[in-house]
Amino acid sequence: MNHSSTLQNTVKLLETLVGFDTTSRESNLGLIEYVRDHLQSLGIPVRLSYDAEQRKANLFATIGDPKARGIVLCGHTDVVPVDGQAWDTNPFKAHIADGRIYGRGAVDMKGFIAASLAMVPAFLNSNLKQPLNIGLTYDEEVGCIGVRTLIRDLASAGIQPAGCFVGEPTGMQVMTGHKGMRVTRCRVRGLEAHSSMAPEAVSAIEYAARLVEKIRTMALQIQKEGPFDPMFKIPHGTMQTGVIHGGTAPNIVAKDCEFIFDCRTLPQGNSDELIRQVQEHAEALKVEMRKFSAEADISFETISNSAPLSTAENAPITYLGTSLARNNLLGRVSFATDAGWLNQAGIPCVVIGPGDIAVAHKPNEYIEISQLEECLGFMDRLRERMTQEILLT
Repeated sequence: MNHSSTLQNTVKLLETLVGFDTTSRESNLGLIEYVRDHLQSLGIPVRLSYDAEQRKANLFATIGDPKARGIVLCGHTDVVPVDGQAWDTNPFKAHIADGRIYGRGAVDMKGFIAASLAMVPAFLNSNLKQPLNIGLTYDEEVGCIGVRTLIRDLASAGIQPAGCFVGEPTGMQVMTGHKGMRVTRCRVRGLEAHSSMAPEAVSAIEYAARLVEKIRTMALQIQKEGPFDPMFKIPHGTMQTGVIHGGTAPNIVAKDCEFIFDCRTLPQGNSDELIRQVQEHAEALKVEMRKFSAEADISFETISNSAPLSTAENAPITYLGTSLARNNLLGRVSFATDAGWLNQAGIPCVVIGPGDIAVAHKPNEYIEISQLEECLGFMDRLRERMTQEILLT
């Protein structure tokens, strides 16, 4: 492999990918179709799997025998919004300065995708013992939604990869686990009245506040009692309320209020149990509320649910990852990734990719070119190993 030209190609590809506004609320088809056309022009078969509205798609490409169990390089194509952020440059036009490439998604995680695509010619020109797959997903940032569509599509086609590297930014260190994330909306319906008649009404805001306080109490209990996992920076699960809306005027007892809270659980944790406890508290509150109004209610809706990841330190995918990274340090990350659902589908995963998660989602997001170079080295060592033996059998 010509390392210099591959790095240059990576930078050019990243500039192109950043130019696609793939904010989660937008379609990602422009980027997906660009990658599809690029890979197909090289003779590589590509599968697309769409969301229900046909506005978004996953991509799965195969270099080698499509019937054999391959190694997947997986990344999500969507990015978080730039609304209200003070960028020094156009976030959707890559800017190169001081050894860094700036742009929305540069580190999270179009840098990894660009490196994967830049390595395609090297993989094509190698006598691989098993296939190399590239998987791109949609809507990871809003709940790891697209990967579940991809998993169903692969299952329907009888494709069962042997293992997967999910390229979230970890500084090219292998991460064997992450927390699960469940986001829930709670709607509270009360009984409105003039504020002077408050004792005869049911304030949706006040009952919502009591539920929020319950969630806060549970969060403090988890922080104190665990369970704990010292490999995480925050070694326990968390719960918090992030959004709340309610009421229409200060002199009207609020009829409606809704809030959104999230639970981040350790791999050994159970978000179902946490939600059950909140719902039990809501049932007790509903008894009070319905003494004044039979129509009073509290309902819950799951907005997103990202599975946790826990891969054993002695798992073959872990050994392979550390060998290719030339770094035996292992860790776990608190943010959720597509790896959780892939792992639950029987595809062993670790998370490893270029860049620093600390600069993701922020204005002036960037990736260091040296990290892209390190990522290319990882992928080239993977290519070399794949010419020698079948991995992860």
